Amino acid sequence: MKSKFTSAVEDTGLGAGVAGEMIGYKLRMAQILAFRAFEEKLSKYGKAPRYLGLLSVIREHPGQPQSRLAEAVALRRSSLVNILDQLESDGLLVRKPSPDDRRSNGVWLTEKGEKVTSSLFEEAKLEEARLVQGMSAEQMDCLKSGLSQIISNLNRLTS
Repeated sequence: MKSKFTSAVEDTGLGAGVAGEMIGYKLRMAQILAFRAFEEKLSKYGKAPRYLGLLSVIREHPGQPQSRLAEAVALRRSSLVNILDQLESDGLLVRKPSPDDRRSNGVWLTEKGEKVTSSLFEEAKLEEARLVQGMSAEQMDCLKSGLSQIISNLNRLTS
């Protein structure tokens, strides 16, 4: 079943011309459509679905300084601070002095943050199954491998 967003994009009749065949354009469109559908379904979680990747990094590496988290999710530190402010005000995480370096703040999920992140992962698994519907295991492996290479290339270019 197509989301209303996918159908709307296809039904406009307004192709993107040359851009429509470029990988960057296709990545961006896929990202926009996937996250709109995901966020719309999970609006009861506030902004948390938008930041599931960040919540996952915090969950896997509790107590990391904000600067390391920003690097891990490819954000500027100033952008991350605003996001952390929102997630902290929602009760999903806490910032406190790092036990290793009291000059910097470490970030941890709260109990609520752990529960929300777990629930979001369950929903994300269902959403991912819808995203790859009709793709073979070989196609999915190829897609993941190709995306990993693109990420690696971009990391090298921006370092």
